[in-house]
Amino acid sequence: MHVLFEEENTFKTATVLTDNGTSLQVETPFGKRLKIKAAHVLLRFGAPSPGELLTEAGALSKEIQIPFLWECADDTEFLFGDFADVYFGNAGKKAASVEAAAILLALHSAPVYFHRKGKGRFRRAPAEILATALAGLEKKRQQALAIERMSQELQAFRLPEEFVPNLDGLLYKPDGNRPETKALDAACAKTGLSAVHLLEKCGAIPSAHTYHLRRFLRECFPEGTDFPAGDFSASEIDLPRADVQAFSIDDMGTTEIDDACSVQALSGGGWRIGIHIAAPALGFAPGSDIDAAARKRLSTVYMPSGKITMLPETVIRSFSLEARGEYPALSLYLNVSPEFEIIASESRIERVLIAANLRHHELEPVFNEKTLSGTLPDFPFRDELKLLWAFARACETRRGKSSAAQGFDDYNFSVEGDPDDRENCRISIVARKRGSPLDTLVSELMIAANSIWGGVLSGKGVPAIYRVQTGGKVRMTTSPLPHEGLNVRQYAWLSSPLRRYVDLVNQWQLIACLNGEPPRFAAKSEALFSIMRDFDVTYNAYIEFQRQMERYWCLRWIEQERIKSLEATALRRENLVRLNCLPIVLRLVPAPELNPGERIHLGVESIDPLTLQLSCRYIETLDRVGEAIEENSSKEAD
Repeated sequence: MHVLFEEENTFKTATVLTDNGTSLQVETPFGKRLKIKAAHVLLRFGAPSPGELLTEAGALSKEIQIPFLWECADDTEFLFGDFADVYFGNAGKKAASVEAAAILLALHSAPVYFHRKGKGRFRRAPAEILATALAGLEKKRQQALAIERMSQELQAFRLPEEFVPNLDGLLYKPDGNRPETKALDAACAKTGLSAVHLLEKCGAIPSAHTYHLRRFLRECFPEGTDFPAGDFSASEIDLPRADVQAFSIDDMGTTEIDDACSVQALSGGGWRIGIHIAAPALGFAPGSDIDAAARKRLSTVYMPSGKITMLPETVIRSFSLEARGEYPALSLYLNVSPEFEIIASESRIERVLIAANLRHHELEPVFNEKTLSGTLPDFPFRDELKLLWAFARACETRRGKSSAAQGFDDYNFSVEGDPDDRENCRISIVARKRGSPLDTLVSELMIAANSIWGGVLSGKGVPAIYRVQTGGKVRMTTSPLPHEGLNVRQYAWLSSPLRRYVDLVNQWQLIACLNGEPPRFAAKSEALFSIMRDFDVTYNAYIEFQRQMERYWCLRWIEQERIKSLEATALRRENLVRLNCLPIVLRLVPAPELNPGERIHLGVESIDPLTLQLSCRYIETLDRVGEAIEENSSKEAD
């Protein structure tokens, strides 16, 4: 005697060795002996052999038309053997064992048509449920065909029309349940390409520049970068006029000019040094439409090919300290002794005449460490700059900290032409040593303003957002704690209100403080804490995006200049090197054991602007140049 039984949702056959009533000792066609429950037995048969039953029944079940089988059944629950007797029976004869097993396999293979009700028991699906299920199956079949078709198109590097409306989603946030994503995954598996590289070959990505920019805009500017329509003017703000000739010092491409300075000789000796900060906080209040737009952005976004401003252009034009204009400003005047000691300070809200916008690229050839050690040539505001530099050095000495990271390079990027036109767009990258006299001059003035005004706010008990460094960690807080890196008692960002929302908030607070008015944001205000938290996250995201785009343009520059080899310096961390001519840190694999500070020669292997990967191979060690520098560095003052 043989049996057909079910084990772990699988049908098996075996020969009975011992029948104990409630259990059986059996042997499978492969010689394995089992103990099974009698309740698991679905069919007992004498022929054919256990090895042949499922083979013959499987072949027969494929000949059974499932829809016809459904038509043959009624709406009551039935046992497969009884149904086999009806389906195959003739003149009251029972169905053969192969026929009964074939019916079992057919019923089991069609769960849409027949619902299982127990061991070997079934019930046909109600007509309306069956119709719905069949429609679903047809939909899946059509979807599977569409997925296969789209996958074939992708493998031929053609973009399926279904992809066009959802390209951003496929590139940046693919939904695994969508047929387009399944087709893309299948095509990637066949071609061996990543999704982004395959879509690029299909023409879905105009350029790597657009790919990176769209990712950032999707994440940080889902509603777009346009400001609400409207005009703005600061000409009607009534303020006293300052009796100074102020000038700014900025990079060539700076258009949001936040700060300027001035120098006046005092009659009793010494000088009156003015630090003038643009005052957009005078033009609109928290809760206004302009504020709402700035609150969403929290900072200007910079990238080599352009920027996304925090404030609308009309506001920037009204408050940016452009040459030959008078602008609302928050001024800090420092009375300085002939020994460059600060003996008094005064804050004013006024309108300041900007006499000139001085630019780094014009000043540095004539105002540098070499020219300052001799006789300076003649150029605009020469004497004022020399005095401010002497004052800055005295401030730096008193603090006992350098205001600019010595030895590091800053890089100025210039992109000419359409960034997406790789043939005609040209990129230039110019390095300049950080820590020049101009850097020291500007940094020390801003450190003075941010620390003194932070002290004013703290002394008056006016809430503000401070930049703090304790235990080596830099963070933002509403408590006026020390900034150990700058060695000042407190440091509140106030010097860049046109491009940082924290500075704008602090400016509102300071203006209220100077006017004797209640602050815009109360102590322990949830709004203030919310701004601080959001700014920290958003500002870091913007900086990371700027770094990514700078890396992208560095790769473009290497391609443009057909660079085949590069020099780099080993860092302290394993296998990390910094390129000597570009702001790029990369991991060198494989590489010999490198000592920190060693200068090495690399060969360029491959460049991938889409993934921002630069692959280089080690060629040789050139020499040691001293202690290694860290991968990241930044200066706090601005």
